[in-house]
Amino acid sequence: MSAVFPINYIEPVFRPPSEAHSLILPVTNGCSWNNCGFCEMYTQPQKKFRARDEAEVLAEIQRCGEQLIVQRVFLADGDALVLPTRRLLAILEAIRQHMPQVERVSSYCLPRNLRKKSVDELKELADAGLKMAYVGAESGDDEVLARVNKGETFESTLSALDKLGQAGITRSVMVLNGLGGQLLSEQHALNSARLMNAAQPEYLSTLVVSFPTGEARFRAGFADYQPLSQDQLFREIEQLLQALELRDTVFRSDHASNYLVLKGTLGADKARMLAQVRKAIEQPQQAHLRQEWQRGL
Repeated sequence: MSAVFPINYIEPVFRPPSEAHSLILPVTNGCSWNNCGFCEMYTQPQKKFRARDEAEVLAEIQRCGEQLIVQRVFLADGDALVLPTRRLLAILEAIRQHMPQVERVSSYCLPRNLRKKSVDELKELADAGLKMAYVGAESGDDEVLARVNKGETFESTLSALDKLGQAGITRSVMVLNGLGGQLLSEQHALNSARLMNAAQPEYLSTLVVSFPTGEARFRAGFADYQPLSQDQLFREIEQLLQALELRDTVFRSDHASNYLVLKGTLGADKARMLAQVRKAIEQPQQAHLRQEWQRGL
């Protein structure tokens, strides 16, 4: 008789691409904000937000320790850091006790999650094993953020990123290529670069905004949105890269939503990646772009 998997998942479950080999441990269900016009990850009825029962989570951690050997744990769902620090510390301590081989614990993080958390609290979490937070900044432009109902601003995102940095938690930030549409493309690129220059995150990635189930939710707040063509997406990335003044940030544009794969460190590889983007603009047939059938969310 085969063993029952030690974690009770409520599908669908999402994770960052770099957590492909991590144990996904849900400590919340859904997303506490869940109002972003571009995001449909947690809109199904069964994904209505709630904090999972603490005793159930701790029991699952114990069972994982008895049945599995893992080196990385990702705390799901959309924003585990919304939990009180005490609860997060209990979870991290249980991971350390029952899965001592774990080297890194990570989580998604909405900037709003950190408004009531001090740097000292975040340092406690870092010392207990929380090593990385994935922050969906999406844009550094306040008008774009308002149009897509992100519930954040340039300043609120920067404040959260600064707190994480001061606490020693690695920050992986996402920006959505094309989120401002044709109308707001330039200010989206330039203010996103301004945000990243101020925060100096350890990792930065870009994804292309996508609507796999249609644009109705998005257009409710952004009625005059006009999507960018492939060429316009590349020109927006060119503007972003040109304006970025990063000292030592790993940059990735390799998510399946992107037409053009970019990998490097900013600023050391800035010129090379800009050359790749310009080749994609001027000679797209020679730029090894992803075909539509190869792209996805």
